[in-house]
Amino acid sequence: MTNTLEGKGVVVTGAGHGIGAAIAIRMAAEGARVVVNDLDAGAATVVAQKIGGHAVPGDAATEQGVDALVSAARRHLGGIDIYFANAGVDIGKGLDTPPEEWARALEVNLLAHVRAAQRLVPTWLSEGGGRFVVTASAAGLLTMLGNAPYSVSKHGAVAFAEWLCASYSHRGIVVQVICPEGVKTQMLDHAGPLRDLLSHDRVLEPEQVAETVWQGLQDDRFLILPHPEVKGYYEYRANNTDGWLAGMGKLQRRLDKSGIS
Repeated sequence: MTNTLEGKGVVVTGAGHGIGAAIAIRMAAEGARVVVNDLDAGAATVVAQKIGGHAVPGDAATEQGVDALVSAARRHLGGIDIYFANAGVDIGKGLDTPPEEWARALEVNLLAHVRAAQRLVPTWLSEGGGRFVVTASAAGLLTMLGNAPYSVSKHGAVAFAEWLCASYSHRGIVVQVICPEGVKTQMLDHAGPLRDLLSHDRVLEPEQVAETVWQGLQDDRFLILPHPEVKGYYEYRANNTDGWLAGMGKLQRRLDKSGIS
């Protein structure tokens, strides 16, 4: 049976550009009432106007920002049926990443999800259900060479989503993670020498990711994989961890020649 979104209240963070904007547009096309969040107030407003949604600009990672977003969304929508925790950052590099960049990566890519769930799950439990969808990246299942904070924080995002799913799925809460590789976004544009690695299989348009997300809503699958190849990599990593790490080491040696460590 198709999951209908007609009249459902949906929040999408980081929805001013890229994957978030595409998800917001796709959900609105299915009849959802969408709250568009982004740090870029102008971009959030443009997307909201395009889809007949409601813009709530702000930082969806901090305690105060999550409080403000959830409160504003509930006032506007009456209730939140689906929360797309999509906002993310790719700051940082290797062991030389400064503490403030580690902190920001963990704040946006992991703790934002924790804080949102803390505010949403109790209400969903009392109302009989809800859906929490995290944009985690293939880096959350595999690893991201050249960027330790991104890799670690995205792994944490997947781990938190797994915990939420295991803890609450039997009580009506659906938890899913979106794990794409290369997508035509600002993040890919700024990837530098890592762009080729991220584009190894192919680069998708944000709209293609949003379509895969829509399909994922139909069967409640935990892993939403816009690049199907990721499933094979993930299985190989689990079945042959040493072999996987040896292969990643070879890739790193290639990146070393480009000055990435």
